Amino acid sequence: MGRNEAVKDLTVGNPMGLIFRFALSLFWGMLFQQLYNIIDKAIVSWFLGTEAYSGMGSTGAINFLIMGFCMGVCNGFAIPVAQRFGAKDYKSMRKFVTHAIMLCSAFALVMTVLVSVFCRQILVAMKTPDSLLDYAYQYIIVIFLGIPVTYMYNLLSGIIRALGDSKHPVQYLIIASIINIGLDLLFIIPFKWGIMGAALATVIAQLAAGIMCLVFIIRKIDILKLSKEDWEIDKWHFAILCNMGIPMGLQYSITAIGSVILQTAINGVGPDAVTAVTTGGMVGMFFCIPFDALGSTMATYGGQNVGAKKLDHLSQGLVAAIKLGCGYAVLAFIVLYFFGRNFAMLFLDASEVKCLDDAHLFVIYNSMFYVPLALVNIVRFLIQGMGFSMFAVIAGIMEMIGRTAVAVLLVPKVGYVAICFASPVAWVLADAFLIPAFIIVRNKLRKIFSGQVEVY
Repeated sequence: MGRNEAVKDLTVGNPMGLIFRFALSLFWGMLFQQLYNIIDKAIVSWFLGTEAYSGMGSTGAINFLIMGFCMGVCNGFAIPVAQRFGAKDYKSMRKFVTHAIMLCSAFALVMTVLVSVFCRQILVAMKTPDSLLDYAYQYIIVIFLGIPVTYMYNLLSGIIRALGDSKHPVQYLIIASIINIGLDLLFIIPFKWGIMGAALATVIAQLAAGIMCLVFIIRKIDILKLSKEDWEIDKWHFAILCNMGIPMGLQYSITAIGSVILQTAINGVGPDAVTAVTTGGMVGMFFCIPFDALGSTMATYGGQNVGAKKLDHLSQGLVAAIKLGCGYAVLAFIVLYFFGRNFAMLFLDASEVKCLDDAHLFVIYNSMFYVPLALVNIVRFLIQGMGFSMFAVIAGIMEMIGRTAVAVLLVPKVGYVAICFASPVAWVLADAFLIPAFIIVRNKLRKIFSGQVEVY
């Protein structure tokens, strides 16, 4: 097959070993990504002050709403690529790649225009505190203008992972993380570009990662060498991509709607609550990297095994992933229970006692429910990889209902403690749907395959 040494078949071999090695590669990339996110916010806090730091943090929910859609769509577009790779149908696989590029280009153009025009109005509607509004706008407008870059990196890295290679996207992400940190320091300290400099550093670093992915695909993966024929419009390929990608994008966005409503409630409690949740959220995101890595792994694993019609191998992989996820969840809770406050001090001064205590409380209550979170990531992404993206949308709706209910019904009455339980409620509700959904999906595919009916 020529220069295809980077691709990896996840349909053959011990599921535990395959999943662990693939997820471990993703983990290192996500670790560096979170490290530069942490350092990014720490640099803003140290050199620009607490208000700039909190303003940046107050954009988290709307950032997730928009960028989550971009990442979800790209992850969805990678699933048919993984399935065709698993089926060894490289001609159709290349068609999916070209049509995904065309769709992403169109989505990026429309989204960039819309969200940039209405950015400030959205922040005002979210009740962003006046003291934080300008910082929030200066940061998020630059991020939104970089939406095409987000599409570029996520699509190309998703395609590479769909072929079983989790190593190279990680390497490029690590390089991008280092670039981001260097540019943060350059733009904020000597150039004095403020919080916009931090956002610009993120966009440039992601662009560098996207370019590295593109060069790697062109140079190293012959089965993705595109011809004029591959670019010929095919409505069927567009339809399959939209059926996979748009529901996954909506799943992220629907989940984020709950986060936006919750963030609005947090903003209403006051700047101290925003600071505490921003800090607790950063600590929590760092410790949730293994769950994200397992989720992305299961999407590729599910796609390839469904393409190869190996449902028993797929089920064995689910059991292996759950063992890995639950084991880590227990360990993470123990560490955060005893040392969560110390991690929060990376972002806050020791004199900010109340914010530190509240941030620690946030990570304790969230980490108590890391087992349900592990199941959300593993089962949801596996179902997506199996080709049933609409189930992910319903799971996102369940999460949205959970966070919205807490934000609307409990936060006004209970206050900060209710905020700490918003995500755990969302995870439990999502699991209540996802676990029976997986059984239904697996049984449906068994019937399809036993009749030798094409997945699509």
